[in-house]
Order: sequence, then C-alpha cells, then structure tokens
Amino acid sequence: MLILAAAAWLLALNGLAALLFWHDKRAAAGRRRRVPEARLLLVALMGGSIGAVAAQQALRHKTRKQPFAARLALIVALQVCGLIALALIAGAGAINSLR
Repeated sequence: MLILAAAAWLLALNGLAALLFWHDKRAAAGRRRRVPEARLLLVALMGGSIGAVAAQQALRHKTRKQPFAARLALIVALQVCGLIALALIAGAGAINSLR
C-alpha cells in the first residue's frame, strides 16, 4: 500500500511539474504573470524532478537560465544519490537477513 501511495505521489508531482513548466512557458510568451522559479524548484525537490527536467527539455524552457538550471540539476543529483543510498541500505538489509 505504501508503494502505491508513493507512486501516486510521484506521478502527481511529476505531472504538476510538467504542467507548471508548460504554464510558465505560455505565460512568458504572452508576457503574463510567470510561475516563480522557487515554486518550480520546490515541486522538483518534492519529487517532481523527472517531470521538471522532461518538460524543461521538451519545451526548451529555462534550459540556459542560470542559476535555475544548475539548481534543478543539483536537485536531480541529490535525488539520485538518495536513491542509491536507499538501494544500498536495502541491499545490506537483504544480505544481513541471509546470514
């Protein structure tokens, strides 16, 4: 049940991230009120980094804007490191249960 809830959370956040990037791109083109960069980064940090990066590349939006692009890359790197750490912990637990 926990895995299903986590998957739903990640799916929702990645969809939201992509939607926010799309909305911000349209707002920029129409010279309307933009989505704050802090909000885009927060959604990515909360688990929507895949959707954020995918939308960033697909829409070619905020790809060269610094320091935004560097901060998004840092969020992705931290999340990848966190996943590796979790995998190592889970692997160590599985090995210890075999002893």
